[in-house]
Amino acid sequence: MKCPRCLNEDPAFFYRGSRGWYCRKCISFSRILLEEDQEPVTLSPPALRSEEYLLRYPLTPEQKQVAEEAARRIWHQDVLIHAVCGAGKTELTVLAIHEHLKRGKKVCFAIARRQVVLELQQRLAQIFPRARVIAVCGGHTQVLDGDLIVCTTHQLWRYYMAFDLLILDEPDAYPYVNNAVLQGVSRTSCRGRFLYLTATPDAELLHQVEQGTMCCLKLSRRPHGHPLPVPVLRIVPFPLDLLVLLRWLYAHRAHPCLVFVPTIRMAEGLGRLLRLYRPCAIVTSRTADKDTQIQAFREGRTALMCATTVMERGVTIPDVQICVYHAEHPVFHEAGLVQMAGRAGRTFAHPEGDVLFLLQEKSPAAEKCQKELAEANACAV
Repeated sequence: MKCPRCLNEDPAFFYRGSRGWYCRKCISFSRILLEEDQEPVTLSPPALRSEEYLLRYPLTPEQKQVAEEAARRIWHQDVLIHAVCGAGKTELTVLAIHEHLKRGKKVCFAIARRQVVLELQQRLAQIFPRARVIAVCGGHTQVLDGDLIVCTTHQLWRYYMAFDLLILDEPDAYPYVNNAVLQGVSRTSCRGRFLYLTATPDAELLHQVEQGTMCCLKLSRRPHGHPLPVPVLRIVPFPLDLLVLLRWLYAHRAHPCLVFVPTIRMAEGLGRLLRLYRPCAIVTSRTADKDTQIQAFREGRTALMCATTVMERGVTIPDVQICVYHAEHPVFHEAGLVQMAGRAGRTFAHPEGDVLFLLQEKSPAAEKCQKELAEANACAV
C-alpha cells in the first residue's frame, strides 16, 4: 500500500475503516481512501498578460546569469539555487515564473512560515501587477486559485497534481526538513518541476545534485556587492556574558539590535531583564501578537528585540545588528546560525552590520558558520 497524498508506505500507518483503507500519517489534513482514484485538482489557467513583470531594481550581472540559467534548465530538470542570505532569491525566480505563466502553466511558491507567505504575496503582487497573486495559509483559505499561488507547505495538500512549477523556499527549514509527510505532500502537489531556494542546502539536496538528478546554481554575492557580515566569536562565562551583551548593546544603541536566544524561557527571562535597559520586544512561538511586534521592530518603533529561532529566516530589518546569546546551545545548528547572521547587512542603505556570537564554550557549529561565511566572501571576490 502507498498513500497517494503523502507517499507513506509504512503498513503501521494504514487502517481499514468502514469505507476502506486510509493513511493515518497524513489524516490531520483530511481522510483519503486508498481505493478511490485521486483526480488532479483543476485550476484555472493564468490570465492573459499575467506574466508581465516589473522589478524595482535591475538584476546584477551575477543575479541575471543565475536567473536566466534557472529559467532555462527548469524545463529539463529540478533546480537548486544555492544563494547566500540577502542575495535576492525571490528575484531569481521571476524569469522562471514569467516563462511558465506565459505558457499557461500553473506556478506555486511554497514557504514554511505563514508570516513570510503574507509578505511574499505582497512583493510578488507588485512584481506581477497584472497577475492575481493569492496567499493561502492559516486564516487565508477562502480563495484557493489564482494566477500565482503563494502558500505554506502545509497547504499543499489542497493541490493534488496541480502545479507545473513548485518553488520551495528554504526546504532545509522547520517544519519542512525531516518531515516525511510535508515532503510527500509537496511531491504529489507538483506534476512538473521543482525549484529549490536556500542559503543552507541540506544533505538530501546536495545528494541529488551529486547524483545528477538536480542542477545547482550558486550565488555568493549580495546585490549591493558588500561582503557578508562574518560573526565574531567570544567565549565568555556566565554571568560575565551578560555584561558583555549589555556593553555590546550600548555600543550599538543607535541601531536596532536583535538578540537570538535558544529557548522560550530564556527569551522571556532575558527580555524582561533587557527591558530594564531599554524597551525590548520578546518574540517566540508563544507570542500572541507576533506579527505586530515584528512590524513595529521593522518600522523602528521598537529598537531592541529578544527572539528565538522564529526570527532566523525570511525577515529583513534595515540596519539591524545581531547577537546570538548562548550560541553553543545544541538548538543552534550551523544552518540556523548562518541564517541568523544573514539578517545583518541586507539592504542597500545599510549593507554592513555587526554579528556577535556569545558562547560559554567552543562550538563546532559556530566555527563552521564563521568559516562558511568567510569562504562565501572569498568566492564572491
